[in-house]
Amino acid sequence: MNDHFDITENCQKSHQNAYLTIYLALILALVLSLCLTLIEGCRQNAFYMEAECITDIGLNNVLAEYNRNLLTQYNLFAIDMSYGTAVVRSQNISNRLEFYLKKNMSQQDVFLDWLLYRDFLGMKLQNVTLQKVRLLSDEDGAVFRRRAAEAMWDDLNLSLLEEWNSWMDTVDSEQLTETDIAALKRELDEELEDYEYEEEIAENDWITISVDNPTDYLETIRNKGILNWVVDNVDELSSRRIYAENTFAARLENGECNRGNLPLEENLQMDERLERFLFQEYLLRYMSYYHNERPERSLDYQIEYLLGGREIDRENLEYVVNHLFAVREAANTLYLYASQEKYEIAEGLATALATVATIPEAAEVLTHILVIGWAFAESLYDTKSLLNGGRVPLIKTDDSWHYGLEGVLNMRKAKEGISMEGMSYEDYLRVLLALEKPDLLTRRAMNMVEADMRQLPQGELFRLDGCTDAIEACVKVDSAYGYTCSVVRQKGYSTQ
Repeated sequence: MNDHFDITENCQKSHQNAYLTIYLALILALVLSLCLTLIEGCRQNAFYMEAECITDIGLNNVLAEYNRNLLTQYNLFAIDMSYGTAVVRSQNISNRLEFYLKKNMSQQDVFLDWLLYRDFLGMKLQNVTLQKVRLLSDEDGAVFRRRAAEAMWDDLNLSLLEEWNSWMDTVDSEQLTETDIAALKRELDEELEDYEYEEEIAENDWITISVDNPTDYLETIRNKGILNWVVDNVDELSSRRIYAENTFAARLENGECNRGNLPLEENLQMDERLERFLFQEYLLRYMSYYHNERPERSLDYQIEYLLGGREIDRENLEYVVNHLFAVREAANTLYLYASQEKYEIAEGLATALATVATIPEAAEVLTHILVIGWAFAESLYDTKSLLNGGRVPLIKTDDSWHYGLEGVLNMRKAKEGISMEGMSYEDYLRVLLALEKPDLLTRRAMNMVEADMRQLPQGELFRLDGCTDAIEACVKVDSAYGYTCSVVRQKGYSTQ
């Protein structure tokens, strides 16, 4: 009986052990499946994450190869697609990106990789496609203008911005650049000549009655050139020149510029007027102008070139001086007509001259001629003062006026001394730059940048339409474990 009980008990224990073994085997299979699935999931997700990380790192490596000279000279970041060669093409960037991607995927630089590590991902680069690029020259230089303005963003001078807005409002409201005083003066001179006639004082004895123009010698000064009167040593002015061939503007006009296909992003912080102001400040900071020459630049008077567009320094300075003089002449004429005291002085003298000539009806025309001649002489003084480092208010007052009418007619100089109140030559350049068309100003500025860069070692072939501001790349990666992914990334230098 006891033996039967032992046998039965042993059988029951054997059945229990068998159930436990099968249960553990089933559980182990499920656990192993779960672990393998988790491992494979980790591998797959790690593969995708690694592909994205490597792409980002590769693009950052490419962007780090910006042109150092362009940054040093003009504080602009851009990749020179030529990489110092004569070939400008986006494939050069693709090749550099491919180089960095392969380096980042490789484990050859890992110490004892064959012994201590195993490639868990098995990544291999399939191909790299540069889908889009944005060049500094795109949109007729709008990208260059935006990046230049952004370079000045941190140095925004709000007080100067307010002054600049005030100056431009005055120029617009008083129409200082729309009134041609020289043309008006010519018309008045011709009208005065019409008062000339012959009068018979005896039989067959005639005399010519006319009013002498007291400002004729001022027109002689104008015809000989304002620059010769406001600069003491004209022969010492720079005669450096730039050649129009192969400049950005010439290539753009001939349809020979490279074009990108990545549009310029919108900048919500900067409206058109603010961008224009910042761009002008950028130009004034990084380019040379009269009395602020930089020997390393291609021209001594670069800002004057932006306004004049001539190839020779002196011709650009003459262009700016003539326009500066025209602004001063319009402003001074406006002041004289608004000043009752000074207008009455001119009117009284004109009446006297017309009376002496027995042509009293010429008094009104003669008054206008004297007023404009008076403004002409004052404008000569103003322009010379600005070129010598002085300051001149945009609209004058009695305290800031220098010439007396008697001094004008007697060809006497104005009272000595240079005023230091008002706007400087640089400030007037700000006004003239603001009056220029932005696209034309941008193209000429890009001409200057190219000319300066080509003077540097290994920069003879530099061109802004070969400088990349942003890129968009598609990177396709394979895995030895059967995975494939495509990563599309867009990166650039803009901080907005």
